[in-house]
Amino acid sequence: MRARPVSHGTAAVGVALSAILAVPAQAGPLPWVPPPVNICGETGFDPVNRLPDPAAPPAPVLPPSIDIPVWVPELTPVPIPDPPHDNTRVAQVPLPSDPCRNPCPEVRDTPEPEPENTHETTSTGSATGSGTGSATPLPRIRIKPEIEPIPIPVPGGEGEPAQEPPAPVVRPIERGPLAAPVVPAKVESVRLVDQVTGHGSANRTDMRWQVDGTDLGLFWETEPGKVAMVFGDTFGEGWAYGGAGADTADWRSNVLAYSTDKDLSDGITIDSMVQDSPCHAAELLGSRKIKNWETTTIPTSGFALGKRQFLSYMSVNHWSKIPGMWMTNYGGLAYSDDGGQTWTKDQHARWENMFGLGQFQVAAMVPHGDYVYMFGTPNGRIGMIGLARVRKDDVLNKTAYQYWVDGSWAPAAENSATPLVHGTASELSVRFDEESRQWQMVYLDSVAGQIVLRTASQPQGAWTSGVPLVSTEMYPKAYGGFIHPWSTAQDLYFTMSAWDSYNVYLMHARLNPPR
Repeated sequence: MRARPVSHGTAAVGVALSAILAVPAQAGPLPWVPPPVNICGETGFDPVNRLPDPAAPPAPVLPPSIDIPVWVPELTPVPIPDPPHDNTRVAQVPLPSDPCRNPCPEVRDTPEPEPENTHETTSTGSATGSGTGSATPLPRIRIKPEIEPIPIPVPGGEGEPAQEPPAPVVRPIERGPLAAPVVPAKVESVRLVDQVTGHGSANRTDMRWQVDGTDLGLFWETEPGKVAMVFGDTFGEGWAYGGAGADTADWRSNVLAYSTDKDLSDGITIDSMVQDSPCHAAELLGSRKIKNWETTTIPTSGFALGKRQFLSYMSVNHWSKIPGMWMTNYGGLAYSDDGGQTWTKDQHARWENMFGLGQFQVAAMVPHGDYVYMFGTPNGRIGMIGLARVRKDDVLNKTAYQYWVDGSWAPAAENSATPLVHGTASELSVRFDEESRQWQMVYLDSVAGQIVLRTASQPQGAWTSGVPLVSTEMYPKAYGGFIHPWSTAQDLYFTMSAWDSYNVYLMHARLNPPR
C-alpha cells in the first residue's frame, strides 16, 4: 500500500498519525495538538477529547442565538409502491498516480492550499462583562419551525417486480446448549490508526467520490484478498462539521467501497467505490427519504456466500430527538450478483417491527460452517442481543430461521430469543477467529459509554464479560466498532465513527489472548 505521511502544524511530514494521536488510558481532556494534515496539506479531524486551542479566541459565554423549535404538521403524499431504484453505474477509472491531483476537476474544483495558521490573533474584547471591555450580549431568541411530515399514501407508478415467496420451511427444535466460558482476552493497547474518510484523510474521499461526511464502515470479505466496506448516511459537497448533513448536501443513504490493503498498521487504502457517475459514490439501497415513512436505509452487516453478496439493513422510519434512539419499519436482507455494483432488496426476508418491539431490527450476520448466524438487537441503542441461525441455502427464507431460546434452536420465535448477555448493546460486529477458534463480538454499550469486546467458543455463548476498547469520554460521541475480517486473535482492527466530525476512523487493539 502507499505510504501515509502526515504532519501536525509545523511537525515534519512523515510522522505517523497514530503516534501523534496515541491516547493514554486517563480520564479528562488531553492537551491540545494541531489537527492532522495529510500528504496534500489538507487538514483532517481529531476525534480525541482535547483541551481547546490556546491560540484560538475564547469561546463566547453565551450562544449568539437560541432556537425554539415549533412543530408544524405537514400532509405529505407518498406515491406507492416504491419506485424502482436507479442502478446507473460507471466504472472506476484508475486514480491519479499523484495522490494530490484532483481526479475529476469537472466535478469539483481543486481546493486552494490551506494556510498553516488559520487562527485570528486580534482581540475580541472581554467575554466576562467585568472590568474593561464590552458586556456579553444576550442571545437572540428565534422561533424555528420544524416540519413534521404526516405521510399520506397515494397511487404511484410501477414499482419493482413482485418476487415469488419461498416455500415455507419448518425446522424442528434442536438443542443448542451453552459452551463453557472462555477466558477473556486482555487488551494491551488501543490506538487510533488513521482517518479513513472525509476531508484531510489519506483516501481523500471528498475529492475522489464526493464523500465528505459518512459513518459506520462495515466490512466483509467479498472474495479472497478483497474486502467491501459499506457506509451509512453519506453527504457530499455542502456537508459541514457537526454531525450528519442536510438533505441538500448530496445525501445518499449508503455507499460502498473496496479495498485490497493487507497492511492495516498505517491505515486502510480505499481502491475504488461503486459509482453512478465519475467521482460520485452511488447509493446502493434506495430509500424514500420521507420522515415518518422511510427516512433512510442503513446497512448493518455484509457477507458473501459463493459469488453472491448479502447486506442486512434496517429501514428507518424516523430518528428520535433522544440521542441514540430511532424507530425502524423492519430489518431486511438485500443481495447482489454482480460483485456489489447493484442490489436487490428481498421482499420476503424481512423482520417487521411490530409495535416497535422487533428483536432483529439491527442485525450482524456471519456465515460459519453450515449456517449463517444472525445476531440482532431492537431499534435504538438500549436493546439486548438475540441470536438466530439458518442454513446457508435458506438465508433468504425467513421461515427457515431458528432462534436461540433457553438453550434450544426454535423455529418461529424471533421475539422470544433469549438475550445472549446482560446489558444493552447496539451496532454489533461479529467474526469467528480461525486461529483461536473463538468468536469475537464488538459493540457500543451506550450505558457504560464504551465500545467493548466479548469472546466465546460458540455463537450462543457463554460470552465473556465486556472488555473495554474505546471510551466515549476519550472519544466523545463515538459509536460503531466494526471488525475488519483480516483481524487476528492478537491484532483487532475495527472502524469507529465520531458524530461531530461525522467520519470514520480505523482503530487497532493489541490483544493478549489466553493460552
